[in-house]
Amino acid sequence: MTGVDLVLVVGAVAVAPVLARLVGRVIELPLIVVELLLGVLIGPAVLGWVDPSQLLDFLAEFGVVMLFFLAGYEIDFGRIRGRPLRRSVLGWLLSLVLGVGGALLLAPDPATGVFVGIALTSTALGALVPIMRDAGLLGAPFGSAVMAVGAVGEFGPLVAIALFLSGRNPGTAAVVLIGFVVLAAAAILLAARGTHLRLHRLIAATLDTSGQFAVRIVLFVVAVLVAVSMVLGLDLLIGAFTAGVLVKIIFNGAPLDHVHRVESKLDAVGFGFLVPLFFLNTGLTFDLRALLADGGAMLLVPGLLVALLLVRGLPALLSAPVGSSPGDRGALVLLGATGLPIVIAVTQMGLDEQVLTPSLAAALVAAGLLSVLIYPLAGLALRRRLAGSRSTTAAQPASPESPGDAAGQPPVGR
Repeated sequence: MTGVDLVLVVGAVAVAPVLARLVGRVIELPLIVVELLLGVLIGPAVLGWVDPSQLLDFLAEFGVVMLFFLAGYEIDFGRIRGRPLRRSVLGWLLSLVLGVGGALLLAPDPATGVFVGIALTSTALGALVPIMRDAGLLGAPFGSAVMAVGAVGEFGPLVAIALFLSGRNPGTAAVVLIGFVVLAAAAILLAARGTHLRLHRLIAATLDTSGQFAVRIVLFVVAVLVAVSMVLGLDLLIGAFTAGVLVKIIFNGAPLDHVHRVESKLDAVGFGFLVPLFFLNTGLTFDLRALLADGGAMLLVPGLLVALLLVRGLPALLSAPVGSSPGDRGALVLLGATGLPIVIAVTQMGLDEQVLTPSLAAALVAAGLLSVLIYPLAGLALRRRLAGSRSTTAAQPASPESPGDAAGQPPVGR
């Protein structure tokens, strides 16, 4: 990676939020979409200014780890436990059956079918959380349902990857996965029992110093759990996601202003640099030429986009709160079908193992990109529109009765 490449990459990361705001005057684009498209633009597929490199791959790996850590950290289990979580697990299992079953019927071979099927069961919680937060919906029952669907839609595919795509016998993979879950559960229980007053005091003492102990200990926890998952032969994203849940519990009981300040620092490390590098590098390595050269793959993109809606979106309806409006249910289907990070991870594994062709992998990533671009905006717009039409209908005064109506006789001239 040359000095010019470094400047262009960091410059693209810096300019992405500005472009997102400018484009937002015409059409709202999620920031991750802008970052990915910038990667495609400056990469070999279009302008050829920056070539993929080992350094960028290395930093992008850190980026996806931080993305899943922050996704795990955002989950409020106190809000989604009970019915929302149970229904979301049931919905994801239905998605797994539909996705893998349908892909096995249509794919040229079973291995390809499993990869494609698992990719279709994902929900991009990391992409949905900022959108839901900006819309002020995280605290509402609808927001809790979306969080539950997203949490299971992020963690469920990681479990499926560990069981079916790790190269192990599924029985052996299940034993290893259970071992990791036991270790993680023990760590979470230990963290939940203590008050961690000394830790919180040390964090408070270094918040405004060069020590920044909070950030350092968080990154250490992430590194430990990622390393454990890698030693066990599991996908490193399982460790990153679990680290987010664990750190959230460790911070329970700390002064809220301190927690918010630490969260802002973690957002700065993650969303300020590492996570954008992951999406930018995804654009750099996106094989646009393979997609454009294969007419069948091009036609497959809208089909995969619809498949995400059917396989992942419709089962998300099981998580709808009791008495949900049609707008909430429709939005939940669209938001649940939003998937990209897991799609990228699965396709990369498929390419590494030479199970997926470059054109099929590119079609999957393109469908995931379009889902992030279209489904959240369409879902929230549908929710607002139906809510507005209901309030307008409810506000319309009843037509005054004519004398004939009041007396039960047909009015004159009717």
